[in-house]
Amino acid sequence: MPSRRLGLSLGIDLVPVKTCPFDCPFCEVGATTCHTITRRDYVPVKAVLAELDAWLARGGVADIITVAGSGEPTLHTGCGTILAGIAARCNIPTALLTNSALMHLPEVRADAARASIVKVSLSAWDQASFERVNRAHCALRFDQMVEGLRTLRAEYAGQIWLEVFVMAGVNDAPADVARIATLAASMAPNRVQLNTVVRPPAHRGAQAVTEATLADLANLFEPRAEIIARFESATAAMSPGSDGDIVNMVARRPCTAADIAASFGLSDDAAQRVIEGLLASDRINAETRADGVYYLAKAGPVA
Repeated sequence: MPSRRLGLSLGIDLVPVKTCPFDCPFCEVGATTCHTITRRDYVPVKAVLAELDAWLARGGVADIITVAGSGEPTLHTGCGTILAGIAARCNIPTALLTNSALMHLPEVRADAARASIVKVSLSAWDQASFERVNRAHCALRFDQMVEGLRTLRAEYAGQIWLEVFVMAGVNDAPADVARIATLAASMAPNRVQLNTVVRPPAHRGAQAVTEATLADLANLFEPRAEIIARFESATAAMSPGSDGDIVNMVARRPCTAADIAASFGLSDDAAQRVIEGLLASDRINAETRADGVYYLAKAGPVA
């Protein structure tokens, strides 16, 4: 589906929905249900690669393959093997989208180094803010994560994109963002990207900052940070998906009718007809939020 960060993306989920070391209030997927730092083989590596083979055989097209999804992908012990398997099967670049929680572990950095792009996250500046912004697992230490990100840069020659997620009244004070910028500079990322709440968050208290605020904060970074808070790609959408594809999409994050139309190459009318059918069959719910109507699946994504 289209990604405001990476273009037309094929996403690969490696862990169950909301299995994560963090419980970030801004998370668009929802509140964490399995708060863990335990790495294991959550889904069989062979099954993941078999699904990729089937997608390639159908003529699947994407600008990039993202290993991310509904939880923290580095919790999967086969993350690196899967990234290597993708590289062996096609020439599509890969991106690992990680919250950085486990970057202090050498084996996680080794897995990450198999990706073309590693998109990491840093939205705090000390242990107290780390616990407030990310609601990190009690065993995690902010200074270890920071050192892990610095070590990743020393070990990895590929692209590192660092995302800073900003919430109003939480981590948007210029002095605090300047501290994040200082830490970011020590990691020498290829890009720094600023984001804020643009979809319904896990916790209603998570509020967006304004575009003007992001623009001002971007100047605190050297070089100046990019603002990625809105998807504006003109990349063509994927071919229309089945009802099951759409249910899977809204199981991972709440979506508007416009999101569904753009992701599956549907007209607005066609998307609305599909949505009405899914509502009638009791497979999705509609929820009215301040910024529009969002659709959510009644069950988790289908493997």
